Amino acid sequence: MAANNLNKSDLVEAIAEGAELSKVQAERALSSVLESVTKTLTKGGNVTLIGFGSFSVQKRKARKGKNPRTGESIKIPARKVPKFTPGKGLKDAVSGIAKKAAAKKK
Repeated sequence: MAANNLNKSDLVEAIAEGAELSKVQAERALSSVLESVTKTLTKGGNVTLIGFGSFSVQKRKARKGKNPRTGESIKIPARKVPKFTPGKGLKDAVSGIAKKAAAKKK
C-alpha cells in the first residue's frame, strides 16, 4: 500500500486486511458503499457518516467565465456538484489533535 496516496485497489486491500475479508469481498463491499452514496446524492439526498463526514449536493448558479485560451467571455450553466464536509473526528485525526489528546491522558 502506498504511504502517501491511496487508490481504489489499495483501499480494497486495506478493507480486506482490516475486516478479514477476501479481496473480492472487500471490492464488492466498497463498490456497494460507493454505489449507495452515488444513488443517494443523485436523488438529492445527503449521506452522513458520524465522525467521518457528510456528502451532499450543492447547487451552483449560472455564471460568466472566461475561456483561458482566448480570453473570450463564456456562460457557465447552473449545475449540481457533490460536496464533502469532513466531520470532527476526521478533522482531529488529520490535524493530530487526537494523538495529542491521547498522549496527554497517559
